[in-house]
Amino acid sequence: MIETHAAEPDHATDLLSRLAARTARVAVVGLGYVGLPLALTFARRGLSALGVDVDPDKARAVGEGRSYLRTVDGAAVRDAVRDGRLEATTEFARVTACDAVVICVPTPLTREREPDLSFVERTGEAIAPHLRAGQAVVLESTSYPGTTEEVLLPILERGSGLRAGRDFFLAFSPEREDPGSGVATHAIPKIVGGYTPSCLEAALALYASAFDRVVPVSSTRVAEMTKLLENVFRSVNIALVNELKILCHRMDLDVNEVIDAASTKPFGFMPFQPGPGLGGHCIPIDPFYLTWKARQFEFQTRFIELAGEVNTEMPRYVVHRTMEALDARGRTLKGAKVLVLGIAYKKDVDDMRESPAVRIIELLQERGAEVVYHDPYVPRVPRMRQHRLDMVSVPLTDEALETADAVLVATDHGCVDYARVVERARLVVDTRNACRAVRVGRERIVKA
Repeated sequence: MIETHAAEPDHATDLLSRLAARTARVAVVGLGYVGLPLALTFARRGLSALGVDVDPDKARAVGEGRSYLRTVDGAAVRDAVRDGRLEATTEFARVTACDAVVICVPTPLTREREPDLSFVERTGEAIAPHLRAGQAVVLESTSYPGTTEEVLLPILERGSGLRAGRDFFLAFSPEREDPGSGVATHAIPKIVGGYTPSCLEAALALYASAFDRVVPVSSTRVAEMTKLLENVFRSVNIALVNELKILCHRMDLDVNEVIDAASTKPFGFMPFQPGPGLGGHCIPIDPFYLTWKARQFEFQTRFIELAGEVNTEMPRYVVHRTMEALDARGRTLKGAKVLVLGIAYKKDVDDMRESPAVRIIELLQERGAEVVYHDPYVPRVPRMRQHRLDMVSVPLTDEALETADAVLVATDHGCVDYARVVERARLVVDTRNACRAVRVGRERIVKA
C-alpha cells in the first residue's frame, strides 16, 4: 500500500525551481548503452551531468571527451565535456552534490534464468549513505513490477535514514534506448511512475527538462510492467515469424515475401522480421522477469514461455540448415570452414550481449566445424561467463570468402558488400535476408 504523505514543500520547490532554471545537476549511475546516451542528453539540454561507473576506463574516457560506444557521437561527448556540462567519476560520494540520481545498471538473469538484481542492490547500497533531502532517485533498469518499492526503496531508506515521498523523491522510468536506430534519446517518449504523487511530480520535471514528451502513469509498478509488455510483445511476435519461417521452408515458400505481401494491408497487421534468434539485453531476458514474478501469483505465462522456447531454439535451426546446405553440395559440417558474418546482436551496433551468433558459433564448433568470424564493430570476443568463445575478428578478404565452405550471415551490418560476398563465396547461409537485393549468384544463397 502506497503511503500518501507528501514531501516537504521546500524540498519540492527547490528541486523543481532548479530544474526549471536548468541549474540542476544530474548523476547517471552506469555508463553503458543506456547511461552514457542519457547523461549526454541531459548535458546537451543544458543541465550538468555527472556519470558514475565502477569501471575506471569508462570514467577516464568520458573525462577525456571520448566515446567508447559506436552509437554515441564522440564529438558530442567532447563538446559536452569541454563546455563543463558532462564529467564522469568512480566515486559514488559525489552524488551528494547532485539534485537527481538516475540508475542505469544491468539486470541480467542467473544461470537458473531468474532475476539477478545484484547490480541494482549494490548501486542502492553505494548511493544510500550519500543521499540528502530534496533529491530525486529514479531507477531505469528493467525489472519485474515491484522492484522499485520492494527492493530499491528499503535499501535507500535504511542506508540514508531518509523517507521516500517525504525527504526524497523515488520513481521508475523504463529505458527505451534503441542503439543503431538513429532515433535520438530525447525524441523517445519517456514513461514515468512515482512512488507518491510528489515523487511523480519531481520525476516528470526531471525528464521534461531533457525529453520532448513525458508520459505519467499511476505508479512505479505500472511503469515497470509497461517496459516488460513492450519487450514481451516483440518477443512473442518475433517467435511467431520465426516459427512461420521454419514452416515456410518446409512448404517451399519464402517467408520474407509472405511478410512483405501481408505488410501491404493498411490495418490489423504489423510486420516483424525473422532471424537467427534474439539478442541484446532486453528482449531475450525481460520476459523471464515477468514469468518469474507471475509464479508468485500462481499464474503461468504459457504464451510468453512458449515464445521464449521458439526463439531460443533458432540457433539450432540455423545450424541444421547449414548442415543441409553443405550436405547438398557434397560437404559435411565436420571439418568444414565456416565464416560467420557479424557477431553483434543487431545491425550496425557494437553490442554482442545475448547475441544468437555466439550460440551459433558454439553449436558449429561442437559439430566439428572450423569457425572464424568477421565483425567490423566487435574486433574481439573475450571469454565470458555466458560463453566459452575467445576469438578475434578476421578481415573480410577475398581469400577469406573464397576459402570458406560456407559464409553464414548472422548480423546484417550495413557496411558489408553482400553482392561481393555472394560473388566470392561458395555458399551463403543468410539468416537475416541481407542478400535480398543481390541478383547475381542467387543459386549460392540459402535462407536460414
